[in-house]
Amino acid sequence: MAEEPIRVGLIGAGGNVRNRHIPGFQGVEDCELVAVANRSIESGRAIADQYNIPRVYGNWRELLEDQDINAVCIGTWPYTHRTMTLAALEAGKHVLTEARMASTAEEARDMLKASLDHPELVCQLTPTSTSYTIDNVLKRLIDEGHLGELLSVDFTSLQNNFADPGGPLHWRHDRALSGHNTLNIGASYESMMRWLGRGNRVFAMSKVNVPYRRDDSGNLTSVSIPDHVDILYELANGAQVHMQMSATSGLNGGNHVWMFGTEGTIHVDPQRRVWAGKRGDTELTEVSNPPETQARYRVEEQFTNAIRGREKVDMVAFETGVHYMEWTEAVHRSAQEGRVVNLPL
Repeated sequence: MAEEPIRVGLIGAGGNVRNRHIPGFQGVEDCELVAVANRSIESGRAIADQYNIPRVYGNWRELLEDQDINAVCIGTWPYTHRTMTLAALEAGKHVLTEARMASTAEEARDMLKASLDHPELVCQLTPTSTSYTIDNVLKRLIDEGHLGELLSVDFTSLQNNFADPGGPLHWRHDRALSGHNTLNIGASYESMMRWLGRGNRVFAMSKVNVPYRRDDSGNLTSVSIPDHVDILYELANGAQVHMQMSATSGLNGGNHVWMFGTEGTIHVDPQRRVWAGKRGDTELTEVSNPPETQARYRVEEQFTNAIRGREKVDMVAFETGVHYMEWTEAVHRSAQEGRVVNLPL
């Protein structure tokens, strides 16, 4: 017997929704995109016409009232995620929401609680896609004991930009829209959790190198979200992790990850190639990482499979989202207050 189709409504249709989620849902068997509510009825109609979506709503609450929809994809800015998720669950809809999970850890915990109050509904966050190609090979090396006991980690994520005083204001610079997250630290920590587990205490220093940016009207607007941050945090075994993130690091040497253990070293270079060596080696050797063994983007497939009871959400469950939201908030508090912040909050 054929299964009932999963009928998805889109709340917000920004770049990631158009580039990732719409093609992803359209590629899933017995899944239909049936409605969209964007920032304006005109932009919603443009999306509907482009992707053959039959219904357009003037606002997201009207979309949630549509009884024909049984799942929603929330692609709006983080400050809206809590309100929309709670309303969608109350309306009986499964929820896939864009990362970042929310503006604050408290909002994320509210979302998790609401999901647990509705165990019949599937909730999922869009995971970071920056580490798919290396996730499996790193987990394999670590699980096989290549490092011995992990001692320290150095994680560098630098955008190849010089400071641009008066440059354009992006929504990620606006704390009211973006929340406490800084640069891509939440996404980076999400990957680190997959490899090494969670941190238990955090110390951070941050700086706003470009304190004013121009909004869409050309007006200078003050910015409080840092564009450079240094973070130290501790893992459960006592290993120390240093993370440096910057959007003002012109002509840098690219992103790197170094993991140092008692018996071995692992290095991820700027091209996301993985190198490893053991005690007694004279140099690192590139580790084979064929495409067929790499993880791949399959968010919409996993979401719909979970709705049908075929698999559980692991990329990314709301519980994981709460962990990275608490960690990013700990980074913010530490940088603001000049102290170590313990986790969980």
